[in-house]
Amino acid sequence: MLFESKLFASGIYKVIKMNLHEYQAKSILRAAGLPVPNGEACSNSEEVVAAFNKMPGGKAVVKVQAYAGGRGKAGGVKVVDNATDAKAFADKWLGNRIVTFQTKAEGQPVSKILVEECGSVARELYLGATIDRSSARIVFMASTEGGTEIEKVAAETPEKIFKAVIDPIAGAQPFQARALAFKLGLTGDLMKQFTKIFLGMNKLFVEKDLSLLEINPLVVTTDNNIVCLDAKLNIDSNALYRHKRFSRNGRSDSRRSA
Repeated sequence: MLFESKLFASGIYKVIKMNLHEYQAKSILRAAGLPVPNGEACSNSEEVVAAFNKMPGGKAVVKVQAYAGGRGKAGGVKVVDNATDAKAFADKWLGNRIVTFQTKAEGQPVSKILVEECGSVARELYLGATIDRSSARIVFMASTEGGTEIEKVAAETPEKIFKAVIDPIAGAQPFQARALAFKLGLTGDLMKQFTKIFLGMNKLFVEKDLSLLEINPLVVTTDNNIVCLDAKLNIDSNALYRHKRFSRNGRSDSRRSA
C-alpha cells in the first residue's frame, strides 16, 4: 500500500503480502468476533438473486469483488431494492473487468459479487493498522474522514489522522482505544464498542501475521452500533506457511519501495 511506504518506510525494503477479497477479509473479521454486515459472496446471477431475497427490508448492497480500491467510484458498488436490479448488476460485472484508480488500464477480473444487508449510516470513520517499519511496531490510525482514501486524507488534512503505537510487550491497551475514540467524538456505549473493536483488531493482526488491516469505513449506524462496513486485509507472505488456507484463496503481491 502506498500510504504505508510514504509514512513508514525507512530505506529500501521489499513488501511481500497476500491480498484477500473483501468477502474473505470480512469472514476473518466475523470469525474473530468483529461486527460485520451479513452477506454472501456469489459466483453467478442466480446466486445473487437468491442472496438478495434473503436480505431484510427488501434492499441490499451489491459489491464487485476485485483486488482494487475505488470500486464505488467505478460503478462496482450499488444499492439495489429489487431482485431484477441485483441480477442486472451481476450480469454486467461477472466475467468482466473493473478499472479503478488503483488498477492498470486492463483492470481487474470480477468473478464474485458480494451481496450484503443494507443499514442506515449516521457517521463514517476510518480505523486501520499496519507496521511502522522504522520502529518495527504495529501502529493504529484513526480518522473522522471515513469512506475517503486515507492517502488523500494524509496528503490534504493530516491533522485529521490520529495514531496509537502498540508496545510489542504490553500489547494494545484499552486506554489507547479510549483516547482514539475520544478524538473521533465517540462517547458512552460507542466508546465501549470502539474499544472492543480496537482490541480485537490488534489480536487479529498479531495472530494472523498481518501487514495491513483497514476498516474503511467503520460506520456508526442510526441505532448506535459500530459496524465494519468495508475491510481490507493483507497477510505477510513470509508467514503463509502458518496460514495455508489463505495461500489458496488470496493473491500474492511483491513490491519494492524506496
